[in-house]
Amino acid sequence: MVTGSVMSSIEVHGSCDPRFEALRDAFAGVHEEFNEQGSSCAVYWQGELVANLWAGQRNSDAEPWQQDTLVNVFSVSKAVTAICAQRAVDLGLLDLDRPVADYWPEYGCNGKKRTLVKWMLNHKAGQPAMKTPLPGEAIYDWERMVETLAAEEPWWEPGTQHGYHMISYGWLVGEVFRRAVGVSVGNFLREEIAGPLGLDMHLGVADVDFPRVAGLQAAAQLPEAGRVSLFNHVMSNPTSITAAALTNPMTIMNGANTDEWRRAEIPSANLHATASALATLFGKVAGREGVISDAALTRCYLEESNGEDPVLLTNTRFGPGFMLQQPGSVEAEFGPGSNAFGHPGAGGALAFADPDQDLGFAYTMNQLGPYVLIDPRPRKLIDALYRCIR
Repeated sequence: MVTGSVMSSIEVHGSCDPRFEALRDAFAGVHEEFNEQGSSCAVYWQGELVANLWAGQRNSDAEPWQQDTLVNVFSVSKAVTAICAQRAVDLGLLDLDRPVADYWPEYGCNGKKRTLVKWMLNHKAGQPAMKTPLPGEAIYDWERMVETLAAEEPWWEPGTQHGYHMISYGWLVGEVFRRAVGVSVGNFLREEIAGPLGLDMHLGVADVDFPRVAGLQAAAQLPEAGRVSLFNHVMSNPTSITAAALTNPMTIMNGANTDEWRRAEIPSANLHATASALATLFGKVAGREGVISDAALTRCYLEESNGEDPVLLTNTRFGPGFMLQQPGSVEAEFGPGSNAFGHPGAGGALAFADPDQDLGFAYTMNQLGPYVLIDPRPRKLIDALYRCIR
């Protein structure tokens, strides 16, 4: 048990199994090395939450990070949405091999008639960004976003290549899910998974929970090593797919601290959760505790997309909604297990499942780093974690 334990000069709160003291030490070290503002790290291993740690401040008013502090984890949302999709498949409500147009007839136009549901999850749908210029407020208008995507031609022939569907994933997967299942991803998550399991995660935060939400901020000093080229690319190539994915609408870049963003349901980008809730969910999935079937678990780590990504400008590898291991790449490797799957989120958040170890890991923070895939902060924590369980 760790409650207000001082590791180095950092006060770490929470609980930690003695077998994971090296992780606790690494967590304190990351806070000190990277001048963290506030963060949390949790591990669910072999049926138990063995570490639930937090430290620092949750906002610019220096209010302390608490056990129940919620954080926008950006693209970690995609993996949680993908778990919902696998659960819907298990319930017989969704078929990933069917054409999207079977569920969403309006979508089957302009070269998209044969687009399969699974291509929306594995980033082969050919719509990584909207082509139609959209005002900032459009991001909060579900019908406008899905109608825009349904009417547009894809950037490439669906199914022929992959490219990261940075924000569009939310409306593409979300709308076909809503048509097939009859409820939104957020409602399904609450009723079928988070509610029954007691997990503090939300696609659409209730106003009453706003005081618990961490304020996000950019790092005061960004390291040169590992600095991504995406923003330089956007500045020099304003008509590129990458630019459209990042800036259309511009709210993608500047909306995350607003009440409107927190209330909205954007299944690709605005899940708000605690690290303990994420680690528990991914740990229960990895440990075959009934969240999804064994067959669904196997699907999660089967490769469906791999290669140079024209949106992220680096190599990416995906299963059905999950980012997969890229062995040998420290920026794209969750750990030593070959079957691990999960997702990083913009700024540094991360959650993943390792079925080989019955393990779920999560890291959340409010200081946004510049890295495309796995941030060096959770990387150090992952390395310490696996040293604890060897």
